[in-house]
Amino acid sequence: MIEIKPISKLDAVVTVPSSKSYSNRALLIAALADGESHIHNCLECDDTRYMIAALNSFGINIVEGKTKVTVHGCNGFPGTPEKNIFVGNAGTTMRFLCSFAALCQSESIIDGSWRMRQRPLNDLIDGLSPLGVEIISQSENGCPPVKIKGGGISGGETGMNGDKSSQYFTSIMLSSPYAKKDVLIKVNGELTSRPYIDLTIDLMKKFGVNVENNSYSSFLIKAGNGYKAREYSIESDMSSAAYFFAAAAITGGKVRIENLNPGTMQGDIKFVDILEKMGCAVLKGENFIEVEGGALTGINVNMNEMPDAVQTLAVTALFAGGETRISGVSNLRIKETDRIKALAVELSRLGAEARELDDGLVVIPGKLQAAEIETYDDHRMAMSFALAGLKIEGIKIKNPACVKKSFPDFFKKLESLQGSR
Repeated sequence: MIEIKPISKLDAVVTVPSSKSYSNRALLIAALADGESHIHNCLECDDTRYMIAALNSFGINIVEGKTKVTVHGCNGFPGTPEKNIFVGNAGTTMRFLCSFAALCQSESIIDGSWRMRQRPLNDLIDGLSPLGVEIISQSENGCPPVKIKGGGISGGETGMNGDKSSQYFTSIMLSSPYAKKDVLIKVNGELTSRPYIDLTIDLMKKFGVNVENNSYSSFLIKAGNGYKAREYSIESDMSSAAYFFAAAAITGGKVRIENLNPGTMQGDIKFVDILEKMGCAVLKGENFIEVEGGALTGINVNMNEMPDAVQTLAVTALFAGGETRISGVSNLRIKETDRIKALAVELSRLGAEARELDDGLVVIPGKLQAAEIETYDDHRMAMSFALAGLKIEGIKIKNPACVKKSFPDFFKKLESLQGSR
């Protein structure tokens, strides 16, 4: 357990880790590519370690240096693991590997933590089946562990519901260039978290593969044109940046984050626009963004395109005048924990009124008080609720080590704000 110390005056310049979303995609793409890729500024965290270890198990030679990761690609022909692959609670790793493993010549089994064994893969399993991939949930409940028969991806046409997870679509898209024939993925209904699909398509293109995006209603990936090895540098993570922008908003201080790409495709870049509407001042430069807190007012916002920033906004809403209503994020219920339910419980513990919605929640500030915060082994619960401690005395975070999943030195970085300029 760790207790957060309040800050009286915040004026800081911060750097944040590299993007987890870009890092895991780049690692898998480079593993499939023809040749040797060098990935600079690859994020070091539990999720990327699970990805690297898993790719090693598929026979991919990966050399980790101080500033870059060298990946020797398999040109679309990964080897077969000698034992079951364990991915902890790394959702992207689990989902991306389901399609990747189909390219092996024989079967593989992918498993995870107790929570991962509760996270559904039905839609992805059903989406891979029409493409000639035999994948089954060994528990017969649609959750891991999963067994993938291997033998390649036949290709053809498939469809999946768009409202569960964009990662299901990314999984199939990433490995589809090595299918025996073209792959057409149709979206049933509206597609959630579209910026993550944009990010996937952008990275695939940078490694030499074009995806035909038909207004997010379908995606076509041509067969026969695999990834080309290259040098690639991972940009900073906007989800991680959001915590420090929120710190400025909550304390009424100022935070500048350097080495950011204001033109990024990461959906969480829009978090600063939300803060601006709530009353903050936002300044964007060529490679930085600065947020200065002001008198905050509640907001009504659909966060479908930035679900990873929902917990950060919900905690920020504690310090705003009036009600904040967050919608469009029903898929938060199948993340590391049921994040909507967890938010409602912990916000109430702090003295706020928090009401669950089917696709979000309503936060009404109250008389705030000290509390010990349950984190549910969810890195984003730990980091977002730590922000409340910058303003409220006596906020303690249980199991702070869970931040290793995406931001290992988060609490060290948060503590450094005490000595801000």
